[in-house]
Amino acid sequence: MNEPTLLEPGLVAKDTTSINAYFPLPGLGLLPINAFLINAQQPVLVDTGLASMGKQFREQLYNLIDPADLQWIWITHADPDHLGNLKDILNDAPNARIVTCYLGMGKMGILGIPLDRVYLLNPGQQLDVGDRKLLAVSPPTYDAPETCGLLDTKNHTLFSADSFGALMQEPSESAEAMNTDALREGCIKWATIDAPWLSKIDNASFSDSLSDISRLNATTILSSHLPPARGINSELFSYLMDATRAPRFFGPDQAALEKMMAA
Repeated sequence: MNEPTLLEPGLVAKDTTSINAYFPLPGLGLLPINAFLINAQQPVLVDTGLASMGKQFREQLYNLIDPADLQWIWITHADPDHLGNLKDILNDAPNARIVTCYLGMGKMGILGIPLDRVYLLNPGQQLDVGDRKLLAVSPPTYDAPETCGLLDTKNHTLFSADSFGALMQEPSESAEAMNTDALREGCIKWATIDAPWLSKIDNASFSDSLSDISRLNATTILSSHLPPARGINSELFSYLMDATRAPRFFGPDQAALEKMMAA
């Protein structure tokens, strides 16, 4: 893949459909960029995809749900690959409110998002969406301080934002179907890019944060940047611990970039 590609939506957990794209990063591989629709009594969209694929993204989403029926848009954090289609979807979905925290609200306010449609939630609090509650969770790694994932307490599906992401060489239907060495290498590489502070963190403290996530007993981990992961929680946790001992990532400089682009 030489350009961003949107794949067909697919069921990735009970009541949950993924709208997934792959974004090529020169010299590094492919980065999955996922958004999710939770088909709860009050439907929830988790993140809003890439702006550059806006029309395609919205067509796929609106084939899954009438935008008038969408009640919640959970923004895990205010990065462009998570906010990409938020404004357009808000216009099309008059009943939807944005779930975020105070800092996320501030960032989105700067971008012109209407603050009267925001619902503030902090880690440890729950959102009642009719037939289930969604628990706000702090993922173990992040690249933005407002990051807030969630646990679907009905199905024990964990939406982990950028955490547990991986750089890939080719698309895969699931994380567990990937070659183990390729998955480990991709997870460690992504963690060093997305959370460069990992190399400076106290390992005992970080281990405690992983234990907090482990106690959620997630049956499926849905990362914004990894295919759905089932039954490999301990492996994903170990890859993040390995990332604390990996060299800090430094990207190519201008000369190296020009060489890659020429190739």
